[in-house]
Amino acid sequence: MRFWDSSAVLPLCVAEPRSAEARALIEADSAVAVWWATRTEGISALARRMRERAITPVGHRAARTVLAALADSWVEIQPSEAIRATTERLLAVHALRAADAFQLAAALAWCGSRPSGQGIVTLDSRLRSAAGREGFEILPERD
Repeated sequence: MRFWDSSAVLPLCVAEPRSAEARALIEADSAVAVWWATRTEGISALARRMRERAITPVGHRAARTVLAALADSWVEIQPSEAIRATTERLLAVHALRAADAFQLAAALAWCGSRPSGQGIVTLDSRLRSAAGREGFEILPERD
């Protein structure tokens, strides 16, 4: 099982330059853990793409269907006071936005705060950097 952030889930739903890499990773290990807000972040990103005419209404519906299928099978890390406290620590030590700090805090909760040898799948450069400093294996391997 790997932890996936929203930036890595989206290429599974819509065609993007990194879609092939994301598909290869999920085919290699289909067990996915995510932060509680990942589905909502995905819906937001898809709606933005449709408003910007980057995807058609038909493409939007298809992408939402893929996202729903993924959400039916993934494990969600639920919000808690411990995750909020970890998020606040991460904000103090890494150059992260709050949403990305919540993602990283959820990943730390998922692995019991033992990130060594645990994979986090993210395409966000700031989150990749912070997760690496926290001890996660960063996937895909190249940025």
